[in-house]
Amino acid sequence: MGISEPASQQAMKHSPVRMYATRFCPYCLRARALLTSKDIVWEEINVGMDADLWQEMESLSGRDTVPQIFIGDLHVGGYDDMAALERAGKLDTLLFNHHTAEGA
Repeated sequence: MGISEPASQQAMKHSPVRMYATRFCPYCLRARALLTSKDIVWEEINVGMDADLWQEMESLSGRDTVPQIFIGDLHVGGYDDMAALERAGKLDTLLFNHHTAEGA
């Protein structure tokens, strides 16, 4: 299994990620690329043609723009917020150790 084994093991152990998005939004595309670069599997909820899902996203996040990203039960924000966490070195902690923080 070699080199790919740690990445696949890490991907299986990350906190659940849910992203409310539209198909072609540039910030949604950037969020997908960032999550993909970290071998993250996420649930994507397409709100583009569904007013009820858009309203759900607004209710949960307090925002009316896409994407809206959740790691576990934590609302991270949009792509810019997630990218800022990455630059600050905090995104991996949320992705891979979030369950530990919740149990503490």
